[in-house]
Amino acid sequence: MPPTDLTQATAAELTELYRTKAASPVEALDAILARAERVNPVINALRLIDADGARAQAKASEARWAKGAPASGIDGVPVSIKELVRVAGWPHTMASQLTDKSPAKEDSTVTARLREGGAVIFAQSTSPEYGFKGVTDSPLNGVTRNPWKLDRIPGGSSGGAGAAVAAGLGPLAIGTDGGGSIRIPASATGLVGLKATFGRIPAWPASMHGDLANTGPMTRTARDCALMMNALARFDARDPGALSDDGVDYVAALGQGVKGLKVGVLARFGEHHVDPDVAARFDAAVKVFEALGAKVETITPPYNNGRAGMAWQVHWNSALQRLLQVYPEDRHGEFDPALLNNARMGAGLSLQTLVDAQVERRDISHAWNLVLADYDLVISPTLAVVPFEIGRMAPLGPDGQPNYQWACTAVFNLTRHPAISVPCGLSAEGLPIGLQIVAAHGRDALVLAAAEAYGAAAPFTIPDLPNG
Repeated sequence: MPPTDLTQATAAELTELYRTKAASPVEALDAILARAERVNPVINALRLIDADGARAQAKASEARWAKGAPASGIDGVPVSIKELVRVAGWPHTMASQLTDKSPAKEDSTVTARLREGGAVIFAQSTSPEYGFKGVTDSPLNGVTRNPWKLDRIPGGSSGGAGAAVAAGLGPLAIGTDGGGSIRIPASATGLVGLKATFGRIPAWPASMHGDLANTGPMTRTARDCALMMNALARFDARDPGALSDDGVDYVAALGQGVKGLKVGVLARFGEHHVDPDVAARFDAAVKVFEALGAKVETITPPYNNGRAGMAWQVHWNSALQRLLQVYPEDRHGEFDPALLNNARMGAGLSLQTLVDAQVERRDISHAWNLVLADYDLVISPTLAVVPFEIGRMAPLGPDGQPNYQWACTAVFNLTRHPAISVPCGLSAEGLPIGLQIVAAHGRDALVLAAAEAYGAAAPFTIPDLPNG
């Protein structure tokens, strides 16, 4: 039974209500807008809400549904777009005080695909400045809070997207992921978040982070994620890294399950701390895969995690240093201080260091390709920790020092493999924990099918949030 509160419905539930005329796109949007008036001031997930523009889109969708001719499986479903992603008519802020705030003249590829599918683009979600960190605050927008517990991070950099969907402010969101920025907030807020194979979802205009960066869906369920993939995973020649259309119906492919699949189990990526609650929920998830008929085997990382992390940082910071050239030096003090520090670190890297990191990246990708040729899937925790207190860039480890290896995500940005985070339960204090599922290049449909099978066997319900 679909929920009576339209703000708590999934996209699939909303479109079924539209089909049966039990609710309309206008009614769903109005419910979400009313909720946003109450909830968004508490969590600060949406920096812009375009009520008038969204109502016009919802009315057009309502007319299509009345004719029995929806544009896609997400026609009439409200969606928020991260502020790093261009939407015509909205300021392309990059969460920065330094950017030009005049309205963008053209949609990004993903925004255009959503419009073509009839989705109702109603709000812009918050990000840290230029998406540079795994928590969500910025000098431009302030702090975004986790609706599960308001003093905790919602993850980042797509933290506004994650907080919004978890809090009932639209069932669909677009995030970006250059080192885990979809999967980290998905884990922290109890969502499904997919970083597809690089190029499967075209990205235009290009990110400064090149082929580390991905754009993708954040939803409450794997089915909703598949619905978004059917709209988004289409070729665009403006993206030089875009893959040719694969012809896959991602919703139809959900039913294949995991029975008989060979699954590598990776409990940790190195000698870093893993919270006991995370370890316990991960162990329970492994047992679910076994019960579903998968052949699970414990594996070890094929590459030194510390070296992989350093290679990622060189790639990331060498891209960030571009900001020092884009903006005049007398305005650099307006940057988030940590962003400015990272950009200056990038500017100080030698050519040899950058070339060495590129070689390292090829070696890391080769090593993971071999693992994913032998295993259909690899599963791991998404984060080694539960969502930590706002005001920190990283949680404190058992030794009282910052644990900078708290996310298990960035290596798959280096390797470009598809990776998804799905909720796998709650910590002792009631905070979400995520399970990461990874597959070989091009096996995005398999990753989604595994997420769907796991979600059906281990259901996860998001309560009416936020909680205090």
